[in-house]
Amino acid sequence: MGANSYGQLGLGHKEDVLLPQQLSDFCKPGRVRRITGGGGHSAVVTDGGSLFVCGLNKDGQLGLGHTEDVLYFTPCKSLLGCPIQQVACGWDFTIILTENGQVLSCGSNSFGQLGVPHGPRRCMAPQAIEFLREKVVSIAAGLRHALVATASGLVFQWGTGLASSGRRLCPGQILPLFWTAKEPSRVTGLENSKAVCVVAGAGHSASVTDAGELYVWGSNKHRQLASQAAFLPMPQKIEAHYFQNEKVTAVWSGWTHLVAQTETGKVFTWGRADYGQLGRKLESCEDWTREKQGSSLPCSRPQKSTPSSLQCLTGATEVSCGSEHNLAVIDGKMETQRVGPEDSDEHLLTLRLSIVACISRLPCSLASDWIQPVRGTAGH
Repeated sequence: MGANSYGQLGLGHKEDVLLPQQLSDFCKPGRVRRITGGGGHSAVVTDGGSLFVCGLNKDGQLGLGHTEDVLYFTPCKSLLGCPIQQVACGWDFTIILTENGQVLSCGSNSFGQLGVPHGPRRCMAPQAIEFLREKVVSIAAGLRHALVATASGLVFQWGTGLASSGRRLCPGQILPLFWTAKEPSRVTGLENSKAVCVVAGAGHSASVTDAGELYVWGSNKHRQLASQAAFLPMPQKIEAHYFQNEKVTAVWSGWTHLVAQTETGKVFTWGRADYGQLGRKLESCEDWTREKQGSSLPCSRPQKSTPSSLQCLTGATEVSCGSEHNLAVIDGKMETQRVGPEDSDEHLLTLRLSIVACISRLPCSLASDWIQPVRGTAGH
């Protein structure tokens, strides 16, 4: 359900859908391993490693050898016989991880996001990223950049989409090479850690290490990196005290917010909050102004978007982030929590029968991954 302007729901039409519709004609029930979506396209990986795609295809992001939009989930025939482990959908491109650890890409290459430096501006069929010679265990795609973690714990990033904002926000600094690379470039600053997974937002990246540490870098416009800097050109660890001194075992990313889970099952959220995507209410500038009436101080936006736990999500077995909303799976009773005024639709509706839904106004798009989601996991 949701936005369907390009047929990305796989229902055979382009009308938006307000209620869930079952899809059963391309895959047997219970055989879906992963679901993920990009700016206007969707991808499904089955238990057998088959890849099905649909939706917007103007840059060949579906990997079907043409640029026509596809209204039904269609198998990527060029990958038949090559089992797929994971798929990451960027805005207009797709990154594919095979079960043997090879990485493929297709779609727009306008910002070097396919990792093929001398390739065309778009690629309509999945092609191997030859520079990645080591087995890859995790992939992620942002708006116009991508990154991977290898079996030895190294992180590589490519895509130039954030280079201009990085230069503007870090005057006088020379950006690390991975910000301007059109082929996989090692992310410096992680030499003393071993990454086990990576995730990406619209303009930021993150990785979880085998020691349960969380590193973040990139755009920090909405304080999604838990830092005061506007842009982090190098990875920076989010200190353990933000997570009650527990190890981080999983992380998920929306466009401009992050969700993490710790070793005891606690779930923390931080970053942009104006659509209720954090599941809690932050102090607004207006609230702060009323409290400070009579003061000559200017109204500077309160910086309170640091990792904070949501007790209602403790023990969640699955979490997924859309562009500006989240979903989680949890067992228990029904519970409702508001994070906005009485007449606001920015609230968290917790359906603790089997699903917890953090509801906001925008449909799921970039970075969405549901059913055994693409996430950072350390230790399980």
